[in-house]
Amino acid sequence: MSDSGGTSERVTIGVPKETIAGERRVALIPETVRALSKAGVAVVVEHDAGAAASYSDAAYQEAGAEIVPDAGALYGRADVVTKVQAPQQGDGVDEVAQMRPGSTIIAFLAPLIRHDLVRALAERGVDAFSMDAIPRTTRAQAMDALSSQSTISGYKAVVMAADEIGKMFPLLMTAAGTIRPVRVLIIGAGVAGLQAIGTARRMGAVVEAYDARAVVKEQVESLGAKFVEIDTGEDLAGAGGYAKQASEDVIRTQQAGLADACAKADVVITTALVPGKPAPLLVTADAVERMPLGGVVVDLAGETGGNCELTKPGETTVAHGVTIMSPLNLPAEVPVHASQMYAKNVQNLLALMVKEGRFVPDAQDDIIAGTWIVRDGEIVNERTRGAMGLPSFAPAEPQTPPEPAPAPDAAPESAAPVEPAAAEAAPADADEAPRLVEAPSADEAADSGARHRLGEQLPEPARPGEETQAYGFPSGDDGHVTPSRVGDRERGNEMGEGQA
Repeated sequence: MSDSGGTSERVTIGVPKETIAGERRVALIPETVRALSKAGVAVVVEHDAGAAASYSDAAYQEAGAEIVPDAGALYGRADVVTKVQAPQQGDGVDEVAQMRPGSTIIAFLAPLIRHDLVRALAERGVDAFSMDAIPRTTRAQAMDALSSQSTISGYKAVVMAADEIGKMFPLLMTAAGTIRPVRVLIIGAGVAGLQAIGTARRMGAVVEAYDARAVVKEQVESLGAKFVEIDTGEDLAGAGGYAKQASEDVIRTQQAGLADACAKADVVITTALVPGKPAPLLVTADAVERMPLGGVVVDLAGETGGNCELTKPGETTVAHGVTIMSPLNLPAEVPVHASQMYAKNVQNLLALMVKEGRFVPDAQDDIIAGTWIVRDGEIVNERTRGAMGLPSFAPAEPQTPPEPAPAPDAAPESAAPVEPAAAEAAPADADEAPRLVEAPSADEAADSGARHRLGEQLPEPARPGEETQAYGFPSGDDGHVTPSRVGDRERGNEMGEGQA
């Protein structure tokens, strides 16, 4: 593929069954398949790819997809493969080897840490787009898969804590006496943290929250929680809303302040992440020891080491009478809605790259450029190259080949130029396939770019039967599915610091 190249014919998009243990999500659901089919795209789905998320083969077929018996048949036909998890290599499985050279993969690739995978894709000649590399811009919110999946994690973490603790969350006034509400401390107020705050509050808990970025205090308080003030002498808000890595002195101050807050909390949920770095250690063993007996810690930062000193990633342990839980793939525990939200993110990204049924990604588009990791056998993403110790990528200047001599006794034929897709969909004839509407440009989105995405209120989902459109693809009969919050996030697992 070239910078703005792609398939010259109708593109075939493949949806394989996820192979990693415990992964129940699927990359596209019947609703998004229907939208893609209406836009002139062919879709093939592996048998039972959506079964774990409660989507049947019959539902995919009704939406316009073709069901293929196994992954080999799918990879042999798909021009673009959409997955949740990265292609697996090892344990007798090599999904990269199954993909055709010249095809494309779209998934959570974690390119900042999975260097062997990135090299394997480049060597295989497979173009790669990483869903954890979506730029943090207003224009890209509808494609922001990290935020949509973090919403699931924040919700599920509270549900897990409520199930584990031997108490009821709300205040109850009963004939048998007063039941005091559970006190919950949330550490990290990105998307997962804010969703955890909202969920715990709806369940009746008294909630406090801490974040190193002072700017989120208003967001915490707007959800009914008390913001924990810790004077560290500096604000750790970084570029683009990320948290910066703190110095050792600042971390010690945070640990002391949070230990006091933990001593009053029945439940502690940690979500703090720093892009490209190990998770900050904020809850010490001493803080756990000071918690009430029967308390619960849910550490959502386990994949990058954890925020709690006693965390064992992927395990549930007990220390000092406190249960410490460190789940590694919470979105897969809510597969129906997690798949629904992720599929809409993928659909909106594809809408930038599919024109009139053809796959034509444009590297000049900021979203596509930021997400494109491997192109034409080259690792082209600068952050990935930096993490891999490679020099900055400078594409070679295109060479203009000499014009061939005209064939004797034959008039030269002029190839018809390929017209770019129209920015607006023209009225279609009854037999004409629907055309795509161009996604809004960066300039068109600039007027809303100054809004703080952390607390931005998104439109309500359309009701069944309403006509909606998401980045160019007509929505299915169930209407537009909008993530409950696709704004700011911790993004510590961006491009590889842990799977969403």
